Amino acid sequence: MATITEPVTLPQLSNDELARYSRHLILPEVGMEGQQKLKAAKVLCVGTGGLGSPLAFYLAAAGIGTLGLVDFDVVDSSNLQRQIIHSTKDVGRPKLDSATEKLQALNPFLNVVKHETMLTSQNALEIIRDYDIVADGTDNFPTRYLVNDACVLTGKPNAYGSIFRFEGQASVFATQQGPCYRCLYPEPPPPGLVPSCAEGGVLGILPGLVGIIQATEVIKLILGKGEPLIGRLLLVNALDMRFRELKLRKNPDCPVCGTHPTVTQLIDYQQFCGIVPEQKAATMQNGIPQMSVKELKRRLDQGDDLFILDVREPFEYQIAQIGGHLIPLNDLPKRMNELNTAQEIVVQCKSGGRSQRAAEFLAKNGFKKLHNLAGGITAWSNEIDPTVPKY
Repeated sequence: MATITEPVTLPQLSNDELARYSRHLILPEVGMEGQQKLKAAKVLCVGTGGLGSPLAFYLAAAGIGTLGLVDFDVVDSSNLQRQIIHSTKDVGRPKLDSATEKLQALNPFLNVVKHETMLTSQNALEIIRDYDIVADGTDNFPTRYLVNDACVLTGKPNAYGSIFRFEGQASVFATQQGPCYRCLYPEPPPPGLVPSCAEGGVLGILPGLVGIIQATEVIKLILGKGEPLIGRLLLVNALDMRFRELKLRKNPDCPVCGTHPTVTQLIDYQQFCGIVPEQKAATMQNGIPQMSVKELKRRLDQGDDLFILDVREPFEYQIAQIGGHLIPLNDLPKRMNELNTAQEIVVQCKSGGRSQRAAEFLAKNGFKKLHNLAGGITAWSNEIDPTVPKY
């Protein structure tokens, strides 16, 4: 059983706190001592988005004494379908400010520590070192590996969760006796192979379901009760409402938590995950020239003969489009005959990931005059025509 290091003297509960947590206090597994442990605990939530919203809400309600929040983003209207800690009036506001306001309104006994920064290799160890447990609510591979490695190096349990479309995962990594995230995923997938939630979508309720599982694991670790998801990966399919569990083993050859670790300090996680720096991606990526939306607008205005290929799905085309010939990415191999190898083609999607893969595929099949529209239709809406809907 993994528990946090208990302080010598547990904090006392006021009469108001006794009343607030009365339903906890009558649980033998929690009781007075357990609630005092919760008050003494320091938990870091990385992200205040889809997973971080229910995570932070329920940890605050449960009586966690100190809750650290790491985020540097602002609230966007597209967040509100799932990020329940934010509201319509918060659009454009820093997520940290919005989240802190809601959490302190819920529980005035909560101490919120705001870290308005991107978690990086330069600051992760310093930030995480002050907490007992880390709850990872991030949505990208570089940060997941960063959080994992920082937790292993500092000896902090990592309550992990991830979501995509209708499916989610949860586990507890980086405990002394259990595996870490790298034991499950030694290498990240190739860039662009796994679409983001912005490209693939996510059922708004799903992060609530997975985030609450993460919060439950955090509380169990603090209390030292029950059976945490150490060495177990919980798989959730919300569409079928089925839960499955996979057994995980600690990999003795793991480069971070193994017997002879080779990663003994934080590394460049963007490079590890194969992500090209923006300044390089602006002109060329994997042999495909990158065209900005401003350049596309300029060339269209001057009458250049460009063929715009839209590789999104038909339902996305119905939501928003800037013209072009629609061939969904998965249909491209059997519909290449609709394209002319001699024509200059600009491939576009929502944000540039799928179109990059489509352009690389076409390049391998003899197409020479190719461009990927950097930022996709989202960039077009942001920089050229705000009347084009964002989704």
